[in-house]
Amino acid sequence: MTPLKHAESSVRRWGGSVTDYIDLHDWFDETKAFTGDWTHRALRHHSAGIQWAVEKFGHVIVNSKGNNVPVKMLAEQHVEEDCGFIPTVQDYLKALSKSPEPWMLKVGKKTMTATLEIV
Repeated sequence: MTPLKHAESSVRRWGGSVTDYIDLHDWFDETKAFTGDWTHRALRHHSAGIQWAVEKFGHVIVNSKGNNVPVKMLAEQHVEEDCGFIPTVQDYLKALSKSPEPWMLKVGKKTMTATLEIV
């Protein structure tokens, strides 16, 4: 779904107007700029992303009808509409742990050169 469709869904559920909710739904989907496909969801479409939305937008959005709408519920709505449930970060990482790329397993060597200057 697009942010607009999510915002229209929010209007049907909590009243108000699309402009009341579009910023939150845009925030969830702005990660499409990084991947251009469904994989962008791994960055915010999970339980931690819902908490990040609360931290960013506050606990409530006061819609144009003057009603307090919990941001947590709006964020959960967005994720459930896209994913069918609310995954955790671990749900996304599970597949990576089963088949990691070789570069993910490398541990680089740190080198530090310290110089002591006496004045």
